[in-house]
Amino acid sequence: MKNKDYIIATLGSHSALQILKGAKDEGFKTLIITTPDRTEFYKTFPFIDEFIEIPSFAEFPKIENELIEKNVILIPHGSFVAYLGVGVNKNMKVMYYGNKHVLDWEEDRQKQREWMQSAKINVPKQFKNTDEIGYPVIVKSYGAAGGKGYFYARNKADYENKVQQMGSNKFIIQEYVIGVPLYVHYFYSPITKKLEIMSIDRRYETNVDSLGRIPLSGQEGLEIEPSYVVVGNAPLVLREAMLIDAYEMGLRVIETSKKLIDPRGLFGAFCLETVISQDQKFHVIEISCRIVAGTNLFTNGSPYSWLYYDIPMSTGRRIAREIKEAIEKDKLDLVLD
Repeated sequence: MKNKDYIIATLGSHSALQILKGAKDEGFKTLIITTPDRTEFYKTFPFIDEFIEIPSFAEFPKIENELIEKNVILIPHGSFVAYLGVGVNKNMKVMYYGNKHVLDWEEDRQKQREWMQSAKINVPKQFKNTDEIGYPVIVKSYGAAGGKGYFYARNKADYENKVQQMGSNKFIIQEYVIGVPLYVHYFYSPITKKLEIMSIDRRYETNVDSLGRIPLSGQEGLEIEPSYVVVGNAPLVLREAMLIDAYEMGLRVIETSKKLIDPRGLFGAFCLETVISQDQKFHVIEISCRIVAGTNLFTNGSPYSWLYYDIPMSTGRRIAREIKEAIEKDKLDLVLD
């Protein structure tokens, strides 16, 4: 079979435009699964060939047989778990790009930490006993998306006052690392066994970024609680000497995943969400095991993708190219679940 015999599809959210534009550029037919309020918007883009409209994304299981009949390869992004949950993703029968076993490790923050520590990745201190909280911490609920479900606490008393309002009984308490937030976008190919740094971004969050523009004296008495919900992204280029550290972190994460998760481990697009402290050390606060929205900055490629490719290569297109190569080499089993 050839790539023209397959359709690349995804949910109409998050990074769908980049994924489907990249698939079209690599010669695939494309399909979007969308809700009525989003259909007209997505119809403005000429690279989307086909639309399936459902009342809500929760109705996705009802169309799965139709997708299978169409020979669809589904590309997951951040909205898949947010809208459908881990269980629905793991039970999908349609061809699914990626290793579903990774979902359990991404979703569980304790498993994430075990993975990072096994890979010798520097991670922030984590508190189990609230009596240890003597300096600023950030509290994160499980499954929080785009920074929603986070809060900052100055000390133990501040934490105890706020945690009752959280609405979640599953969360972690981490040291609040002061530094530059930086998100490294990687791609690992199980076909070539090569790791690439595709791009890097930083995120604009409400309202912590605007609070930083107000002098400390001006913040007194405002009683504004920091909010970490992501509303946008900006491109960033790392100092080249530090790029080596970023690359080696990615390699260790991949190799460790093959031991902890299963022999295939993590592959495809993923992101290490880091903070760089004043001593120029990376502190990895999370891993996202699929394409992240920060890559949407680079639909025409990035300063890093241009070092690997002589054409505009977004992360979305890189996924499609990997699938195309897998089809040509009869290795789809390496990249689909």
